[in-house]
Amino acid sequence: MKFKKRICIFWLFLSFCQTVSALGDFVIKDIKINGLQRISVGTVFNYMPVNVGDRFTPESTNTVIKALFKTGFFKDISLEREDSTLVVNVVERPSIAKILFEGNKDISKEDLSKALKKIGLSEGKVFDQQVLDKVEQELSRQYFSRGKYGLKIKTEVANLTRNRVGIKIEISEGRVAKIKQINIVGNNAFDDDTLLKNFELSTTNLLSFYTKNDQYSKQKLSADLESLRSYYLDRGYINFNVESTQVAITPDKKDIYVTINIKEGSVYTLEKVKLAGNLVVGPEELIKLVKVGPSETFSRKNATETSKAISDRIGDEGYAFANVNMVPEINEAKKTVDMTFFIDPGKRVYVRRINVSGNSKTRDEVVRREMRQLESALASSSKIERSKTRLERLGYFESVNLETPPVTGSADQIDVNYSVVEKASGNLSAGVGFSQVQGIVLNANISQDNIFGTGKRLNLAFNNSSFLTQYQIGFLDPYFTADGVSLGYNLGYTTRDAAQVNLTNYTTDVINADFNFGIPLNEFDRLQFNSEIKRTRLKTTVNTSDQIRDFLTQEGDDAFVTFGPSIGWTHDTLNRAIFPDHGQQQRLSGLITLPTSDLQYFKISYKHQLYFPLARDFTFRLQGEAAYGSGYGKTKDLPFFENYFAGGFGSVRGYNTNTLGPRDTINGVRNRPFGGPSKLTANAELFFPVPFLPDIKSVRLGAFFDAGTVSKSFNTGDLRYSAGLSGEWLSPFGALAVSAAVPLNASPLDDKRVFQFNFGQNF
Repeated sequence: MKFKKRICIFWLFLSFCQTVSALGDFVIKDIKINGLQRISVGTVFNYMPVNVGDRFTPESTNTVIKALFKTGFFKDISLEREDSTLVVNVVERPSIAKILFEGNKDISKEDLSKALKKIGLSEGKVFDQQVLDKVEQELSRQYFSRGKYGLKIKTEVANLTRNRVGIKIEISEGRVAKIKQINIVGNNAFDDDTLLKNFELSTTNLLSFYTKNDQYSKQKLSADLESLRSYYLDRGYINFNVESTQVAITPDKKDIYVTINIKEGSVYTLEKVKLAGNLVVGPEELIKLVKVGPSETFSRKNATETSKAISDRIGDEGYAFANVNMVPEINEAKKTVDMTFFIDPGKRVYVRRINVSGNSKTRDEVVRREMRQLESALASSSKIERSKTRLERLGYFESVNLETPPVTGSADQIDVNYSVVEKASGNLSAGVGFSQVQGIVLNANISQDNIFGTGKRLNLAFNNSSFLTQYQIGFLDPYFTADGVSLGYNLGYTTRDAAQVNLTNYTTDVINADFNFGIPLNEFDRLQFNSEIKRTRLKTTVNTSDQIRDFLTQEGDDAFVTFGPSIGWTHDTLNRAIFPDHGQQQRLSGLITLPTSDLQYFKISYKHQLYFPLARDFTFRLQGEAAYGSGYGKTKDLPFFENYFAGGFGSVRGYNTNTLGPRDTINGVRNRPFGGPSKLTANAELFFPVPFLPDIKSVRLGAFFDAGTVSKSFNTGDLRYSAGLSGEWLSPFGALAVSAAVPLNASPLDDKRVFQFNFGQNF
């Protein structure tokens, strides 16, 4: 065999030498290309290393052939000489006319095509068998990342006319390999169940169809090992180590076994905590930020949080690139740690310019008045980030991106660049909604939250349903003064038929006008003052309750004019106005009608919301509200049409809207919900993305627990409870809210509603 191979190589070499000898040495007067089908002559000439007029030497043969082979267009190339003409004979590689996939279900044709395009295989490209041989490797990578290790791939190439080929790729995906068992070896301080709770990977459970946590992934395992390491380091095991990991798959490629070998080590206790380096902020202030202390078990989490807190505090002094390094000194004999936080503030950095781009409609002054960081001032990381948050809360922009590049040629300057994407701030809508309470709701609305890019707001609204007919006009200038004092007014006419929303039988016609202004106290707190004049006319029917008739008899009239001020305080640190995921909002408000009013009464309310971000787009909300009202002077009680109500969305789901609390009587017989002067509600809700649609941010689901009541005085014994699931969708046609709730302690007289929904209204 070796002798035959040497003979073949000899004859090939001899043939090449004869070709070179035959071509000889000459000046090229013309170049002719033979064998082209799809590729143009001009394209070949672009890659030719020799041209007409050049001297062709024996060495030129190898140069020309190498250059043309390098293009990948040809599978065979030879050279000939006809007098002084260089003849290039080529055989083109075929082009790929079509790529057909069969058997793919888990990955779409489009995604498979994109994956193959990255390795150079796509329709229209030159066919290369070597590239086709890489298909199995690339597709295996795609499917293995989805846990399908039983993948089988078969490729077929069919010759077509005009030097083209068609490629068929047959895919047998197989089933997803599931994690059968995860074993941790070497753990003594904590059992497997405790440690595996921190893993994303898991054996199959009830939620695996959604979380896919039973599908093995190398990236997920790496993340889980880091979580395991953090768990031990946060509990004092400084020398913890993952010794090795083994991943085994069964021969049928359906089950995966993961084994993790660890070494726990000993628990270490903090003995001393010190600050070192350049303390540009007073040590007495920095030491307050330290979240670790002597005699405590060492925790990497607390140490890292301390490092970040110190870095952020120093960053507010202009040291934008400060480094705070943790330097532990371990005493193996005593099993203790001395922790030193070494501070390297670097140079103070100033903001040269604040640049805003993308605001084609919104005026620069509207954006810049939200800036808490100033130009030419020391850079403050908290002020720069707070400015971004304020832009996001305006509601004018779909997104706000922040960059802080250093200024070229300067060691102590940065630029702050905000890039915004504007959204439509005006709204002209007319639509139809439906509510289980109000029935069909007609509405028309013209609003502009950013008039001519000035940030001023104008709203014209009309709403009509069986319960409510409303005409409203409103205007607000959020920056009536440069300091952020707002000024606004509203004018409206409203009629309500209370019986249509499960309430006692009466109707009201209300004309109102109010004037309001707000004063910012600081970055997160605001006072709101309002003065309103209101005329209310009551209408009764044959089914009007005893309580309402007594009220009218006592007051001696059915029309009342009230005038009075109200004041409100708001503390708001929410990160977004819609679907926030962290921060809190508190609102305390009170109103009182003046003694010159036909009715004298006061109302006060307090509402508190807390949002806590959890892992994987999960958000937990706690919410509570308390309200109370009463009459004074010549008005004995709070007028009944100012009563509070509970039940349904916004209070206690699972009970019909407005039905909780006291009821009226007709001829002494208990009848419809009447409301009361005091209200108490509480809510705990866990929000999470829709399974299989985690990237859609306009939809969310929730699991909740509600509690609430309305009574004549605060009485927790009257509280009603419910639990259930909710869904919210901010659709292009209006807001949709649905809930399925189970009342937990309903009385026989309570009006229960397991399923409830609203469409076309805000919630």
